[in-house]
Amino acid sequence: MTKEEILDKVKKVDGLGGGMTVNERLFETGLMDTFDKAKNKDTELARMILEAIRVDKQSIDKILS
Repeated sequence: MTKEEILDKVKKVDGLGGGMTVNERLFETGLMDTFDKAKNKDTELARMILEAIRVDKQSIDKILS
């Protein structure tokens, strides 16, 4: 999946964030499977997905460590 495709999925979700958990954001954007695969094989892609769904840097570092 390209960066543009990921950003397009994120743009389609209204109210992303606003009290949603990371898992809820991934589910609502349809990026759960892509993120799960990237987490172990492509951490740069996983980080980009988390940034796109507005996860803060400290949380991203914890999730990917």
